[in-house]
Amino acid sequence: MRSSKRDGSYRRGRAGAAMLTVALLLLAGGAWAQGRPDAPSALATAPPALTATDLAVFLDGFVPYAIRSGDIAGATISVVANGRVIFAKGYGVADVRTHTPVVADRTLFRVASISKTFTWTAVMQLVQAGKLDLDRDVNDYLDFKIPEKFGKAITLRNLMTHTAGFEDINEGGMVKSPSGFVPYREYLVEHVPGEIFPPGKIVAYSNYGAMLTGYIVERVSGEPFAEYIARHILQPLGMTHSTFDQPLPPVLAKDMSKGYTKASDGTPAPFLYSQTPPAGALCSTALDMTHFMIAQLQGGSYGGASIMSPAITQLMHTPQSRMAPGMNGFDLGFYQENRNGLRIIGHAGDLESFHSDMHLLLDKDVGFFISLNSDGSSGAAQYVRTGLFRAFLDRYYPYTPPVEATLPHPQADAARVAGWYMFSIRNESVFRILNGLEQVHVTALPSGEIEASLLKNLAGAPMRWREVGPLTYREVGGQARLEFVTDSEGHIVYWISNGFLPVSVFQKVHGLGQTGELTSMGEVCLAVLVLTLAIWIGGGIVRRRFKTPLLVTLQEKRLRLASRVGILLMLAMVCAWVAVFASLTDGASINGVLTIAYIAGLLALFGALAVLAEAVRRIVRGPGGWLVRSAEALLGLCAVYGIWAILFFGFADFSYRW
Repeated sequence: MRSSKRDGSYRRGRAGAAMLTVALLLLAGGAWAQGRPDAPSALATAPPALTATDLAVFLDGFVPYAIRSGDIAGATISVVANGRVIFAKGYGVADVRTHTPVVADRTLFRVASISKTFTWTAVMQLVQAGKLDLDRDVNDYLDFKIPEKFGKAITLRNLMTHTAGFEDINEGGMVKSPSGFVPYREYLVEHVPGEIFPPGKIVAYSNYGAMLTGYIVERVSGEPFAEYIARHILQPLGMTHSTFDQPLPPVLAKDMSKGYTKASDGTPAPFLYSQTPPAGALCSTALDMTHFMIAQLQGGSYGGASIMSPAITQLMHTPQSRMAPGMNGFDLGFYQENRNGLRIIGHAGDLESFHSDMHLLLDKDVGFFISLNSDGSSGAAQYVRTGLFRAFLDRYYPYTPPVEATLPHPQADAARVAGWYMFSIRNESVFRILNGLEQVHVTALPSGEIEASLLKNLAGAPMRWREVGPLTYREVGGQARLEFVTDSEGHIVYWISNGFLPVSVFQKVHGLGQTGELTSMGEVCLAVLVLTLAIWIGGGIVRRRFKTPLLVTLQEKRLRLASRVGILLMLAMVCAWVAVFASLTDGASINGVLTIAYIAGLLALFGALAVLAEAVRRIVRGPGGWLVRSAEALLGLCAVYGIWAILFFGFADFSYRW
C-alpha cells in the first residue's frame, strides 16, 4: 500500500497522444452533459434527471472509448440515489488473456485506500458503543507507546483527519506472499514514524495512522481486525463479494480482476499483499460498494440493517479540520470534495494497477463509485476517474460559479508567493533527497497570475490562477480555489487548493533546500568535481609522458591523492543514488541498493573532508599562483556544499525506515 503522495492522487507526468484523447473525450462528455459542445455552465434548460436510463446512455456513451484510448483493461462503476442502486456495470475485461469481462456484481477490484473508510466506520461504531473516545490519547488503547515529541497526545480524531503529525513511511508496506507478513503488533512497533508536526497542526496523509487505528479497533473489540469488519460491516450490509482477508478466500479469488500497467502489455502485475490491511486491503465489487454508500447516505442503514446510528453517521460526516478557511478539509475519515456548489465527501484508493474513487453527494443522497484495473497510458486512470466524475456532476448538477473580479495590481502578491514548496507528506528519517527533488514550483507570471507546477487540467496543461482576494486565487476559467496561509508576521507558510485532494499542504522552502538551488548547485559542483578529476588524470598522463615530476613534498602529495580519492568517493555516491532512483522507477526492492548508497554517502563525507583540507592547505600555503588558488577555492566550496548536502539530505544514514 502506498502513501497518498505515491498514491495516484499525487502522480504527475505529461500526457501522451492517448492521454490527450482521453482528456478530450472527458471534456467533451462534460460539454455533452450540458446539451451542446460549447455549452456554458449556466443552462437555458433544466438538466436531465438522474435516472437509470439517462445514466446508462451517458456512461455508455464514452466510458468504453475512454478506457480504450487510455489503454485501460477494465472498469467497474456503480451509482446510488435515494437509497437504491440505479446503475452498476462493468466495462472492458478483468483478464486480458482470457477476455473475461468485468461484471459489476461479481468481479472484485482492489479499492486500496477506500478501505480506510471501513476502518473509520469501525471506529465510529465503537464510539457509539462507548468503547472509544475520539479525543482520548491513543496510548490509552495501545499496549506500546507512541512518543509525544511535541508534548501533546495524539488522538483518534487526529488519526481520522490525518493530523497526527506523522512522517510518511513505506518500508515493508507490501509483500510478495502471505509468508512475508510481519505480525500486526510487531510491524507497528518496528515502524513507528517520527512526528514532524505537532498533533492537530498540519494535514499529512498517513497509512500508518490507519494501521494504528485498525489495531485499536482490534484491541478494544477483542476481535481480529478483518473478522471485526466482516462481522460488523460487511455481513450486515450484505457485502458477500467483499473481504479484507489475505489471501482471498478461494470462492472470491476466482473472481478477482487482474491488474495491469497497460492493457496492451497483456501481462498482469503481481498481486502484492498489504502489510497494512486497515489502510488498503479491501477487495470488493461495484455492487457491494453500493451497499456501503447507501448505508453512509441513509443514516447508517441498508436493507433494514443498521451499522451506525443516524447521529453517529452525521458526526462522521461533519467537518473537523481545514487548513484554510473555506477550503476543503476532512470530516471523520472522509475528505471533502465540494464542487459545483455541492457538499461532497469521499475517498480515493490507489495500488499498483488499481485506481478507485468513491464520492458521496450528501445533500443529493447520491453515491458514485468507480474502479479501474490499469494504470493506463501516461497515467490515464487518474484522468479517466477524475474527468468522468466531473462530467457526471456537470451533466446532472450544472453550476455557474459566482463572479469574482481579479484584484487590481496582483503582481506584488504573485511575486510574494512565488518559489518552491514541499509536500507535508514526507519522510524526514530517510530518503530526504526526495523532499528536495519533489517540490512544487509556484511561478509568478507578468500578468499577476500564477502557476503551480503540480496542478494541471484534464488536458495535462498547467492551470493558471488569478488573485480574487488577498493571497486567495481562483482557477482561470474554472471554479477551483487556491489559498496561501501566512504566519503572524505575514510570511508565507503553505498553500492548499480545493482543486487538489486535501491530504497535504505545500510548505514554503527557503535557502539551499529549494529544488532550484539543489539542481543548480549540484550541477556546478558535479562539473567541478569531474573537471578536477579529469585534470588530475590528464596531468598525470602528461607528466609521465614527458617525465616531468610534480614538485611537491611527500605530505603534499599524499594529501593531494586523498583529495582526488575523495572526489572519486563523492562521484561514487552520486552513482549509487542514481541506482536507487532507477530501482524506484522499475519497481524493484530498494533495501539492498539503499544500504549501499548510505555506505557510499558515509565514505563520500570523509572524502569531502579530505577535499576541503587539501583545498585549504593549497590556498594558504601553495604551491601555485592566484589561478590555482582560485580553482582550489572553488573546489573547497564544492566540498563544503557536498558535506552540507550529505548531512541535510541524509545521504549517509543507517537508521532509515522506508
